[in-house]
Amino acid sequence: MKVYGLKNCDTCRKVRKELDAAKVAYDFHDVREEGVTKAQISRWAKKAGWEAMLNKSSTTWRALPDADKAGLTEAKAVALMAANPALIKRPLITRGDTEVYVGWTSDVAEAVKG
Repeated sequence: MKVYGLKNCDTCRKVRKELDAAKVAYDFHDVREEGVTKAQISRWAKKAGWEAMLNKSSTTWRALPDADKAGLTEAKAVALMAANPALIKRPLITRGDTEVYVGWTSDVAEAVKG
């Protein structure tokens, strides 16, 4: 299992602490420091939905020019997330090539811990 996020994100720290306490093995990947590819983001978007992945409440989103935010399509959103990895809702958790979870809800926690 791989957890994608930002090392300074409070939610990501909480997730890592919970996974450690539950003795769940995972690799943490800081999307800002280590980057992610457009191909990865596109694959995740196909599984989880680009709307669920795009963090419109982030300061990064608010700082974007209005032209970038207008007329969003999957292709445009994927390109924006590739150029600005902080736009990816955190955490994004993958298990193999088939499972992609976005955010940290009780359902996600149960799925990845159980």
